[in-house]
Amino acid sequence: MLALVFLGWVGWTTWSNATPEVTSELVSFKVVDEHSASAVVDVRLADDKVAAACTLQAFAEDHSLVGTLTFTPDPGAGERYEEVIRTERRATSVDLTGCTAPGQQRPS
Repeated sequence: MLALVFLGWVGWTTWSNATPEVTSELVSFKVVDEHSASAVVDVRLADDKVAAACTLQAFAEDHSLVGTLTFTPDPGAGERYEEVIRTERRATSVDLTGCTAPGQQRPS
């Protein structure tokens, strides 16, 4: 009996981690000027009711964080989002930390 409970738990854990409510991918980024960078992000929601939050970070040449943006994808706007990150100084790269939804603690 204990083995069945354990196998059930393993199956549920595997399924819940393999089917996140939201997934995301950084498509591209560009440095716009001294105080902004833009990023194109693909966000896929499991359904229209998912309230997700996605976080982008901009880094300078010395690898210090110079800007952060968290945005909420709108299910009616499609899967591709172009976002502008305001920065303290010139950025050289942008990273997508990921997107999370309620109950999904690891960004994806």
